[in-house]
Amino acid sequence: MDKQPQSDPGMKKLADLIDEIRIGMLTTVEPDGSLRSRPLATLQMDSDGRLWFFTSITSPKVEEIDQHNHVCITYADPDEEDYVSVSGVTQILRERAKIRELWTSWAKPWFPQGPDDPDLALLCVTIESAEYWDAPGSRMVQLLGLAKAIQSGDPQALGEHAKVQPGRPRPNA
Repeated sequence: MDKQPQSDPGMKKLADLIDEIRIGMLTTVEPDGSLRSRPLATLQMDSDGRLWFFTSITSPKVEEIDQHNHVCITYADPDEEDYVSVSGVTQILRERAKIRELWTSWAKPWFPQGPDDPDLALLCVTIESAEYWDAPGSRMVQLLGLAKAIQSGDPQALGEHAKVQPGRPRPNA
């Protein structure tokens, strides 16, 4: 993932976690109001707090986004006990220069004609708010943190948790 510099510590932490996990589950609203999730590889988190993905212009998610452009993207790394939830507003774009900038050979199986594939579009999510949970490093450190949290009654020993809005990080008490 192309992780661009972030202006505040909360967004930087968010970018670091997303960069490590990379695959997010994008949740959209179907026409009947039900929720639908599917995995997407994150290509970039730009310095304006936007996440970029490739999508097929004929994908059902494009129609769902046309009807309801608020989405949620979740990222999880259970082995490291790192979790991220992002809420934002989406746009579907056909900007060939941006597609070329983000192109990776990993996308070729889905878009065999490369960056000029007529079915290829960009899905851009502008982050409105996010939340993350980041446990301490090794399994041993996590177990020690759990023991400390049980003994003290303080869940802070279990790791870092914060709610983030672009430009306004807010630690969760």
